[in-house]
Parts: sequence; C-alpha cells; structure tokens
Amino acid sequence: MSFLTLFLPLLLLLLLPPTAISSLHDLLQSQGLPPGLFPENVKTYSLDQTGLLEVHLEQPCLAKFDTRVFFESVVRANLSFGGLKGLEGLSQEELFLWLPVKDIIVNDPSSGLILFDIGVAHKQLSLSLFEKPPVCKPQDLALQRDEKNKMGFQAQR
Repeated sequence: MSFLTLFLPLLLLLLLPPTAISSLHDLLQSQGLPPGLFPENVKTYSLDQTGLLEVHLEQPCLAKFDTRVFFESVVRANLSFGGLKGLEGLSQEELFLWLPVKDIIVNDPSSGLILFDIGVAHKQLSLSLFEKPPVCKPQDLALQRDEKNKMGFQAQR
C-alpha cells in the first residue's frame, strides 16, 4: 500500500466541512426520534456514556414548529430510545407565555405523533413537523420583526 492510499481518506475527512447537524439527525433517528428536532445551526454536539446529550448552537435563536420555540445556545437532555427527557435550553410559546419544554417523547412511531411536555400540559404534534431541521433566526432579529409587525397592526387601527 502506498502512503497516498493510506492517508488520502484521512486528509479528505480533515478538509471536508463538519457535518454535526447530519450526524445529530442520524443519532436522533437511531433513537426513534425524528431528525428535525434541532435547528440547522447546530455547531457541535456530544453524547456521554450516561446518555446526556449536549447540543451547541451557533447562537440562541427562534424557530417554529406549530408555535414558536426558543433554543438557547446550549440545549441539554437525557437521550434514550424514543425520548429526550429533562430538557434544558428549549422553550415553547403558548398563549403569549414562554414555557420550558421538559420532555419530548415518541411513544409509538406508528401513531405519527410526538409528545411535548411543557410542564403544565402535554402537547401532541404530528411527527411530520419534524422531518427537516427548522430554520432558526437569531433572537434579536426575530424580535425586531415582531415589533415591526405589531407597529404595523397598530397603524392600521
């Protein structure tokens, strides 16, 4: 074997851009979860032997599933088959309130439903909402847009 044959694959791996998001999606799918639970701006993630998943985003951001969700720059959860439990760093807007998402669970994939536990309530959503990673906008830009929309609404009165 030549030197080039041995080291060319390694060299290519070093030169290619990181694929944290696609490998995170693969990890989620291997655990019975949909691939689009985390936004596309995932920088890195880690999973330790106890099942603690830690996802680092480029910055905190707002996205939308059925309602708006807020991702902090670091999201942690205990990953097990069919669930992200004890979530930290993810909130969902419900009736003008931001509530922390505690657990995300897929009990039966054939049902087509995913359960979001927001503490005071459980919310069932279609798994189809999570096929692709959501677009996540920086928090300050999203809030500025919302303020402009509110001002436009007031001007129409």
